[in-house]
Amino acid sequence: MTHAATPLLHHRAEGSPSAPPLLLGPSLGTSYALWDQVAPELSSAHRVVRWDLPGHGGSDAGLIGPGASVGDLAGLVLRLADELGIRQFAYAGVSLGGAVGLHLAVHHPERLSSLAVFCSSAHFGGARTWEERAALVRKEGTAGVAETAPARWFTPGFRVNRLVQDNRDADPAAYAACCDALAAFDISGRLGEITVPTLVVAGRDDPATPPAHLREIADAVPGAELVELAGASHLAVAERPDAVVGLLRAHLGQRARRGMEVRREVLGDAHVDRAQDRQTPFTARFQDFISRYAWGEIWTDPTLTRRERSMVTMTALVAHGHHDELAMHVRAALRNGLTPDEIGAVLQQCAVYVGVPAANSAFAAAQRVLAEEGVG
Repeated sequence: MTHAATPLLHHRAEGSPSAPPLLLGPSLGTSYALWDQVAPELSSAHRVVRWDLPGHGGSDAGLIGPGASVGDLAGLVLRLADELGIRQFAYAGVSLGGAVGLHLAVHHPERLSSLAVFCSSAHFGGARTWEERAALVRKEGTAGVAETAPARWFTPGFRVNRLVQDNRDADPAAYAACCDALAAFDISGRLGEITVPTLVVAGRDDPATPPAHLREIADAVPGAELVELAGASHLAVAERPDAVVGLLRAHLGQRARRGMEVRREVLGDAHVDRAQDRQTPFTARFQDFISRYAWGEIWTDPTLTRRERSMVTMTALVAHGHHDELAMHVRAALRNGLTPDEIGAVLQQCAVYVGVPAANSAFAAAQRVLAEEGVG
């Protein structure tokens, strides 16, 4: 079946289309309503896209079939991202949705900027339980598993009726196929390959994926942060939404903090301090954007060295006549290891491909900087 004939995962997008994207994955038996108390809070700073599993919520049941894998679900998520024009994104998922995130982090690390795994596992306790549940649902439907879901999902006295109804309304064949995916899932031997910033969150009272499952993930993923939420069971996202919002905001802010570190390393403390001193409430969001995107996303990408990025940046600034910015980046180029001769060679090439007048002005700006730095 071609992509054109295959429906996308049902989803809901919130927040500015220009904000950094965040994809949210659900647990088995729920819809994207699982994130109702979290997504709107995060959409002030992110383009939040939450999606439904096949046969759950509004997603077509035919998107997966018997013998499905977590990799199949991850493929559907990537196709959704592609159709939305999202190349790289932060990802957070609960249970099966968390397994999708782990798969993406291992098999498609270039697509993720960060990962948050809630109440999930690297293996879900083996295949037998899920094979039995799949067989039961194929035979009797989802009413039985929906009846017992609150005991697995929530602490005593807490309940979200909408989510229980989502379980009851799930397509039995698609639900069973998701059970097949859980039965076959075991990524425990590859957790050490995950390189994106990773947050791992356990519900302290979770009987489905007890905290030990989350500790296993956190212990194996380099640099992962582990948090246990008191008063929370398997659907901690629904039971402790305020805590989850706080954790995700702090986790997603790591990119801005790393961006500020790189910005200081490249431009120098004096320049960044002056920019921070000039910051006002009106410009604060723009300054955060610069730190998070330009410095936290682009300048931290290891595909190009900082020397190479300095050369590219100087060329672009010459082309557009941004001479004040060029002077700043000539200093940055020296800090990144370029010699005056190499800087001159970049500007000389600009004379050919950008134009002699532009290069002439660029040489004048660069010469002033080199003289001030005592290296001209």
